[in-house]
Amino acid sequence: MYKDFYKPQNYVNRELSWIDFNGRVLEEATDMSNPLLERANFLGITQSNVDEFFMVRVASLHKLAAANVTTTDASGLTPQEQLDAVNAKEHRMVKQRYEVYNQQIIPDLAKKEINILHIADLNEKQREFIRRYFSDELMPVLTPMADDTSRPFPFIANNSLNIAVQLQRDPSQKEEDHQHKEILEGDQEVDTREMEPHDDRKESDIKFATVRVPSIYKRLVRLPGDNNFMLIDELIKQFLGQLFPGYQILATATYRVMRDMDLDVAEEDTSDLLRAVKHQLREREHGQVMRLEVENTIDQWLEDQLVDNLHVGERSIYEVDGPVDLTFLKKLPGMVDGHDDLRFPKFTPYLNPELDMDHNIFAAIRQHDYLMQHPYESFQAVVNFIHQAAIDPQVLAIKMTLYRVSGNSPIIKYLGMAAQQGKQVTVLVEVKARFDEQNNVRWAQRLERMGCHVIYGLVGLKTHCKISLVIRRDEDGLRRYMHLGTGNYNDVTANFYTDMGMLTCDQEIGIDMTNLFNMLSGFARPPYFNKLRVSPDGIREFIDEKIDQQIQIAENGNPAFIRMKMNSLSDKQIIARLYEAASKGVKIQLLVRGITCLRNDLPELHGNIEVHSIVGRFLEHSRIYYFKGNGNEEIYLASADMMTRNLNRRVEELFPVEQPAVKQKAIRIFDDMWRDNVKARELVGDHYERIDRHGAEPFNAQEYFAETATKERHAEQREIKAKRHFSGVFQKLSKHVSNLHLDNGKDDRDE
Repeated sequence: MYKDFYKPQNYVNRELSWIDFNGRVLEEATDMSNPLLERANFLGITQSNVDEFFMVRVASLHKLAAANVTTTDASGLTPQEQLDAVNAKEHRMVKQRYEVYNQQIIPDLAKKEINILHIADLNEKQREFIRRYFSDELMPVLTPMADDTSRPFPFIANNSLNIAVQLQRDPSQKEEDHQHKEILEGDQEVDTREMEPHDDRKESDIKFATVRVPSIYKRLVRLPGDNNFMLIDELIKQFLGQLFPGYQILATATYRVMRDMDLDVAEEDTSDLLRAVKHQLREREHGQVMRLEVENTIDQWLEDQLVDNLHVGERSIYEVDGPVDLTFLKKLPGMVDGHDDLRFPKFTPYLNPELDMDHNIFAAIRQHDYLMQHPYESFQAVVNFIHQAAIDPQVLAIKMTLYRVSGNSPIIKYLGMAAQQGKQVTVLVEVKARFDEQNNVRWAQRLERMGCHVIYGLVGLKTHCKISLVIRRDEDGLRRYMHLGTGNYNDVTANFYTDMGMLTCDQEIGIDMTNLFNMLSGFARPPYFNKLRVSPDGIREFIDEKIDQQIQIAENGNPAFIRMKMNSLSDKQIIARLYEAASKGVKIQLLVRGITCLRNDLPELHGNIEVHSIVGRFLEHSRIYYFKGNGNEEIYLASADMMTRNLNRRVEELFPVEQPAVKQKAIRIFDDMWRDNVKARELVGDHYERIDRHGAEPFNAQEYFAETATKERHAEQREIKAKRHFSGVFQKLSKHVSNLHLDNGKDDRDE
């Protein structure tokens, strides 16, 4: 029974597993096979990853610990124990990140004459440049904020870069500047001391102030000379004295805080979800501090001031050996001139010509389903699908879910266009999509202004499914055309997230989609779905059923296989069911990019569970669920990971890939990813290790997919060129041979 595996020693803690995943990203920053600027980018990604982790996951643990919750997770740890373990492990990871920065990235960049300079490194021309840059650009914008009896410690915004300043009044400007003078008060002259804006003579000699680094400026300031840069906070420190005339600067230090940014909407008590989300967006800016990050050279007095005023525990103080906040490294590749050899080769995805704007996409879908693997196959095909639906006079209605879209989304534009042309357009915009709430609220309101019917998510659930439904009047009646995907309708992230999507007009899936949208927009509760499986509950029940089927096949003495690909695997029950299946002889292969709470070294598993994790150029984001036994192969794609939140607290979709050609394509994609021995790691017990190729040829699945797409694109270009050439030859021949006849009958050749 699967519940027999519900033992703490059988599970890895979710939060610690996530830190291990971020460690795999850090490995890419040290991988010499990656171009140098991409290595720098990977290091920046590790920083932004951990920032979000603290703002959400660590914040959640803080709230549980503060409420004295003592229940344990699957691995047997209480919230407080998890907090302690997370901070201890992250302190070690911070040390590793800055070792990579100081010992690898910066020296390697310098060898390529790409320099992040310090004040002491500047020549006279560069010094004059920063002096003028500060005076002309920064000085008018900067605002020094004091902390004293009349001005309380200022609010420090989440993720803002700040400079703490320790200062004292200049001894040479103390008493002599403020002698007794005759001052006119009303119509009387009185002998009194001249008043100052702030008289601090009775306060401590040592003062504290803070200066926020304006986020409107790039962190890296370009200096004279090729590819020379300087951090803006270091530049500001050099001239801080100009902000505090009459005072001496004793010490400075860059710092920032990460706050609790988890959106906490009490949905069961609100009648207006949009208003509640807007309110929480304002409230969360003042969330509790989760982490204080400071330079390790910080003066102890300055650090004490920050700790006391920001109410930070010792374990949450992170002293770093280098620049605070390494996310600026993500911007560096785009700022460096030249050096294309230090970046990944440019890649242009393949667009099937049948799905471009010069062809009728609906006619193409009637012929067969289309399975697309992004970013190798262009996401433009999906944009074109919505675009054609918007302008096609035979299209009556468009229904769509949006979880995350780009800042200038063409899909939003075409949905609005469709509504303005009189089509019925219904869009569910999930306004609770983490860190996209503000963007989604803005888009939702714009869609409403353009005439779309907008649903602002569902109370108590996040709508995470990625589906669109187009109802069109064909010659033989109404037909439903659909796109179902594993990833967001975001034309920007589609260039570096790996996802899969399918265009189909399958009748049963169409009925299911209609029922699903009716459920999302109204009070419909479909008793069943034909081919779709929908969370909450539906996907869990379906996966349980499929696992049980494979167990039965294995118990009957036949080969049984389960293969899954997902971002994260953390659901206690699903893991236990996989353990049970492996113990009964089912062979299991898992591709898990991130969190992996399963361990595969339990003796009861008989070595039947293999787990790989691919971390490479593109962010693995597709979800695949594949079952094989008794001569049957079934493969499904989904928006859901095997996480409790996806299975219980979100609206998700899982759909079959059935037509033989697209089904085989989906299986080949999984096969090729499983072959990866370059960017894939394999799970050994509770941790991942690089795959030992044992002399096998290296195989990078992402590179292979990109090369295949490039070949398809080149072949298509050659075919188009050949058609044009043939057409030109035919026209010339027609002009010069007046008696040319094309006979469709029998030709003159001997047979």
